[in-house]
Amino acid sequence: MLIVEKYGGSSLATAQRVAAAADRAADHVRAGHRVVVVVSAQGDTTDQLLSLATQVSDRPSPRELDMCLTAGEQICAALMAMALGALGVDAVSLTAAQAGIRTDGTHGDARPIGLATDRIWRELARGRTVVVTGFQGVSQAGEITTLGRGGSDTTAVALAAYLGADKCLIYTDVDGVYDRDPRKFPDAQRFDRIGHDQMLALARGGAQVLHDRSVELAKQYHVPIQVLSSFRPGPGTLVTDEPPDQP
Repeated sequence: MLIVEKYGGSSLATAQRVAAAADRAADHVRAGHRVVVVVSAQGDTTDQLLSLATQVSDRPSPRELDMCLTAGEQICAALMAMALGALGVDAVSLTAAQAGIRTDGTHGDARPIGLATDRIWRELARGRTVVVTGFQGVSQAGEITTLGRGGSDTTAVALAAYLGADKCLIYTDVDGVYDRDPRKFPDAQRFDRIGHDQMLALARGGAQVLHDRSVELAKQYHVPIQVLSSFRPGPGTLVTDEPPDQP
């Protein structure tokens, strides 16, 4: 089985959390699965880099801003590969460009348009777990691009779609998709399963569990997404083509 699993910034905010995420990925490897891990930048790294950029320039160029912001994911991918190696799992970190994630040329809000899969398949064939930087890609002109806020979700779904993965697991700081924000409404109800269309409506309405563009891709390529908590066990929510359950 080929599994794509994505970890958000809060799930990787400390060295201990990186190690915990690596341990979860290692469990999948030990169970005999091939694994591609997508990582966001740690914690508030992207905001910190954005703040640095605006301190040196009131109007940084979109190209240079993308060059700056993508550093956070590259650091985190290398840390994840190191953590997996410490657990005895052979792993390699790849930037999105190295992984072959092609986008249009829109800096700051690019869209994935394809994947040159050779490098990933070659690493998987060697028995390696592949760690890919989320949130970014490379344009046809060879320029580094970013996919917008929440873009690591889009990276994970794009990889699952283009690689034909069996599972796409999105690990986050909530334990699934709710009918409303459980941090504000104690009586919010979690969906066991929700359709792509309903999830897209929630995402466009402000729900921050999944990036709306990732749901669009999942719908287009019929990719089921399992939204899970990084911090506590549970079934999470399955986002699928199938008719949704009521919460």
